[in-house]
Amino acid sequence: MRPQRIALVTGANQGIGFALVEGLAARLDSSDLVLLTGRDPGRVAEAVERVSGIAQVQGRVLDVTDTAAVNALAAELTAQYGGVDIVIPNAVGPLTPDRPQAEQADTFVAVANGGTHAVLRAFGPVLRPGGRLIVVASSFGTLDNLDPKLHPLFADGRSLDQIEAAVDGWLAAIHAGTAEDEGWPGWINTPSKVGQVAAVRAYAATRREADLANGTLIASVCPGLVRTRASLPWFDDFSQAREPAEAVQPILDLILTDQVDPTAYGELVRDGKVLPWLGRFAR
Repeated sequence: MRPQRIALVTGANQGIGFALVEGLAARLDSSDLVLLTGRDPGRVAEAVERVSGIAQVQGRVLDVTDTAAVNALAAELTAQYGGVDIVIPNAVGPLTPDRPQAEQADTFVAVANGGTHAVLRAFGPVLRPGGRLIVVASSFGTLDNLDPKLHPLFADGRSLDQIEAAVDGWLAAIHAGTAEDEGWPGWINTPSKVGQVAAVRAYAATRREADLANGTLIASVCPGLVRTRASLPWFDDFSQAREPAEAVQPILDLILTDQVDPTAYGELVRDGKVLPWLGRFAR
């Protein structure tokens, strides 16, 4: 009999996060536990009530921008269960087209990038052998989406600290009004996603050999164009978009497979295929 597995999904009240919780609840065992997390207690409780499945589902209030809270939850789960088995950082900050993006950058980046960094640092060390730490990102996160003169900031060989410093430098340039002159794109989602994927690559590089030896996978994933509340304001054509429940199936397959593909370790994966860090792919 397989030991109890502990899974955690951030930003799980709706959309992709909720679909991931539902998928895990359906495909894990009755002894397993899935933690559905979000910032609003009422929305967390309501989302838990909507989940149907086999595994146990519990709601937890978690603001990923609160590093102390992220660390405390990791410590709590380690004390109670000896660690965690599946961690999916999925939380995203609000970004709407009705306000200048520079005004929204701090909150957006604090959730997407700061949250990713916090979860990597807190939950990576308590991920049990054979575990999965999978960051939901985007194909906008490949390095070729940035001006080549910015590539050294996120290149392989950079540490997680250095990736964090690069993101902080980008935010400082936004506030100083110099971001465009420095080559940063105007749509803040692109550098944010590059930063997320680079953070995963940097963190994974520090533990690749040991993780592959015990069947652990750390990677980022792209769910593709998905019909969610966050994406609807930004795209005119949703004819090729998937619903969240469909979009998460390849992600769940990657998470729940018994065999880790070494070529996927530390990489950005879309529909089971690795997207080259410097490759040009349709988004």
